[in-house]
Amino acid sequence: MSSDMHLKAAACLWACVSAASAADTPSRIVSADLCADAYVFALADQEAVAAVSWQAGQAVSGAPEWAPDLPRATNEAERLIALRPDLVVFGPSGAGDAARFLDRAGIAHISLQWGEDWNTVTGNLSSIGAALDEAERADALIAELDARRETLAARTENRARQPSVFYLSVTGGAAGAGTLVDEAIRMAGGRNAAADAGAVGWLAADAAWVFRVDPDLIITSYFVDGYVTRNNTGARHSAFRLMLQDTPRIDIPSAVWSCAGPALMEAAEQIAEALDGAGRGS
Repeated sequence: MSSDMHLKAAACLWACVSAASAADTPSRIVSADLCADAYVFALADQEAVAAVSWQAGQAVSGAPEWAPDLPRATNEAERLIALRPDLVVFGPSGAGDAARFLDRAGIAHISLQWGEDWNTVTGNLSSIGAALDEAERADALIAELDARRETLAARTENRARQPSVFYLSVTGGAAGAGTLVDEAIRMAGGRNAAADAGAVGWLAADAAWVFRVDPDLIITSYFVDGYVTRNNTGARHSAFRLMLQDTPRIDIPSAVWSCAGPALMEAAEQIAEALDGAGRGS
């Protein structure tokens, strides 16, 4: 029997089982993506989470202590059906080929919308909250996050000027306008130095940034808790090392950059705290 036939058989079998036990509130939620994890952890009860993404145990994940002990999921249909979920949450890349098998099995699924701004975060919280039958929890979280954003805006008003902030990853990459890093910097009340220099999107390693920007603060990520990589230009290049030596710096945990999720607020607050501290020290 072909792999496709095995999947069809499994899908039909699970459709019969799930049809008899379907409920309005998902009781077996599977997260198939690192970004999806962030929303599931924020909105679902622990006992309702049946599996998490294969990256949940890595440093780039913001998973709570209990999550890495759960089964792991990918976007492979056979694996997903074997986990017996009644809802699968995918990241912005979607369900792909797995969608038709999940549909055949009667397994609900939802994908996050792609975006790197705060409106994407609140929009995804609303849609995932509805899918999890946790709309009230999602609304409450959005209200809390909005209040924290207003607090950031008030802190910005109290600063004498708008400081310049430069983002540097361990690979030597930077972040221009339209990135979630840019959003966090602006939420914190800073100016993105790379965006001010005309950069848009995510940028490859380029030590020439040392001569293009003169930031008040550098935020670094993935230096101590990122992916294993052979390209550590940001940490090793002499120009960046001098820049880091001469400029105030904070390191943002890599987990907050896994996608534009609720943790983006934590990054903005850490940046704001550093900007406030720089102002008190001047």
